[in-house]
Amino acid sequence: MDWKLLSSEYLFKDDWLTARKDKCLTPSGKIIEPYYVLEYNNWVNGVALTEDGQVIMIRQYRQGIGKTLLEIPGGTMDDTDTSPLEAMQRELLEETGYEFKEVISLGSIAPNPASSNNFTYMFLATGGRKIQEQQLDHNEEIEIELMPLATLQQLILENKILQSLHVTCICYALLHLGKMEMK
Repeated sequence: MDWKLLSSEYLFKDDWLTARKDKCLTPSGKIIEPYYVLEYNNWVNGVALTEDGQVIMIRQYRQGIGKTLLEIPGGTMDDTDTSPLEAMQRELLEETGYEFKEVISLGSIAPNPASSNNFTYMFLATGGRKIQEQQLDHNEEIEIELMPLATLQQLILENKILQSLHVTCICYALLHLGKMEMK
């Protein structure tokens, strides 16, 4: 069922977004053109737990939907990151100021495989302790909020976490911890 790529043309290239127009051939012989693909760096996100089991959540404004959201820490992998794990550890330290005893991979997902080329790598970080102040990017304004794991479970059940990639990671983390419960 795989398509054959016949040609690609870049329409726009920037640090945060690259758009291309592809021409493809399907196995049945159909030519599909244009087929637009957005290229992004890979992303990381993680459920982060303090030494005493509190969940570290962040609040930040999201221009795409024009709302301030409650989310889990995460971000874009940098060219200098040697692995998704390294990127996650960097993002956790930058956004929260915490370092963690253990960071466990929960796998990867494709955010939108129909039109985007990247993956999101998901993690569960445990044993967090604050070692520094946040070191935010120039466009980030992030507030930290600590909450019990049970509160995060309830937010998921009430559909209060809007960022779908974060919901997926939270669900995988709750499954890993044996805390996925339907009430």
